[in-house]
Amino acid sequence: MSVTPTPRRVALLTLGCARNEVDSEELAARLDAGGWQVSTDADEADVVLVNTCGFVEKAKQDSIETLMAASQTGAKVVAAGCMAERYGKELAESLPEAQAVLGFDDYTDIAARLDGVLAGERFDSHTPRDRRELLPLTPVQRQSAKVVVPGHATVDEHTPAHLRQVLRRRLDSGPVASLKLASGCDRRCAFCAIPAFRGAFVSRDPQELLAEAEWLAKTGVRELVLVSENSTSYGKDLGDPRALEKLLPQLAAVDGIVRVRASYLQPAETRPGLVETIATTPGVAPYFDLSFQHSSEPVLRRMRRFGSTEKFLDLLASARAFDATAGARSNFIVGFPGETKADVDELARFLTEARLDAIGIFDYSDEDGTEAAGMTGKVRKDAIKRRYDRITALSDELCNQRAEERLGSTVEVLVDTTTGGEIEGRAAHQAPEVDGSTTLVDGDSGVELAVLRPGDLVRARVTGTEGVDLVAVPFEMISAAPRDR
Repeated sequence: MSVTPTPRRVALLTLGCARNEVDSEELAARLDAGGWQVSTDADEADVVLVNTCGFVEKAKQDSIETLMAASQTGAKVVAAGCMAERYGKELAESLPEAQAVLGFDDYTDIAARLDGVLAGERFDSHTPRDRRELLPLTPVQRQSAKVVVPGHATVDEHTPAHLRQVLRRRLDSGPVASLKLASGCDRRCAFCAIPAFRGAFVSRDPQELLAEAEWLAKTGVRELVLVSENSTSYGKDLGDPRALEKLLPQLAAVDGIVRVRASYLQPAETRPGLVETIATTPGVAPYFDLSFQHSSEPVLRRMRRFGSTEKFLDLLASARAFDATAGARSNFIVGFPGETKADVDELARFLTEARLDAIGIFDYSDEDGTEAAGMTGKVRKDAIKRRYDRITALSDELCNQRAEERLGSTVEVLVDTTTGGEIEGRAAHQAPEVDGSTTLVDGDSGVELAVLRPGDLVRARVTGTEGVDLVAVPFEMISAAPRDR
């Protein structure tokens, strides 16, 4: 008489960026193949696996709090992800509530690791190392290196890329999904520790990306958001620096996909051909997520970055020359070592002239292992706060004004949710979660709200704003999502 094995249940909790979300879905597929029931509900789990973020101090604190809260559920707790990779043994020693702290090298055997955790085994956590040293210095030699890179899993390397099984399991059923172009980064920004624990830059095979895009479309995905640490470097290790320009139209042509959005663009690497491709290709959002970080040239040089107010304004102008309605967003750091009041004034000038749709402001803090942590000329904390408050207030005002400029214009809105009679979606200049949203309302337009479903793409006229959010009346169905799901 056979005995049915007791189900093993794991909850996957993801913190941080969209790249982490893709990594979690790879882990979910591996766990599913290993016999685990995967969900995002910690209350019903035997093991809670937290995919942590280790980017800045607040993100690390959020990760610790999530791990501590998970330990209160009675489940066994495992830390993975960037913070676990970055701190390894140090994190394990300071967090006895976690039964294991796993690094990226554990991902290929994640089901077995959790089997051991559930059985009461204790694992020795890794000693962190600079993962850039694991890959060849020359980018074109990296594709053949046998290094674990999250989000790049290959089930069978001997099978052509477009025929390989997609090692990914979606953790939600929404109409938008991230597609990871690459991992790691070869830049040496003085404030950033990510390359040390994420490793050197490695692109994914374009045929593999197309196959995954087709798979995602079959699960109901309508918009692809291309993510990486630096999307403008895509293809340099494949011997083709124009690979992203070629890939975007191919992804936009995938059956079922109605919008492709590129993110994480480095201004210094954003070539004219890429600008034109993003701004003019049907099915590609005319949207520029540019990592400016500052606009004062002296500060940028200390950051080990390139550019200036005028060069950045020229880049934005080149995009708007193709499409005057093109969206643009960026993040900025205030209080970087050596920053002066004149530098802050220059940043304010840039923001005022740039007409960005969304702006993220971060107050500088020292990060372990970064060049900036050892720099002289540190700005006092009270001065950083004043600068942060000033630039944040200015940014909010400018983004609200930019939204108001869109009054009366026509936007293409992808419907995200239809909850409680409220239809919420995003125009082409609004990326998921970070750039605001568009609420669709009734009007004498010919498109009834009652017929709209998540994944529908409609044309709408902007009739109002609420901060950076828009209110719009839909008047044309561009592409209806399949109704048989």
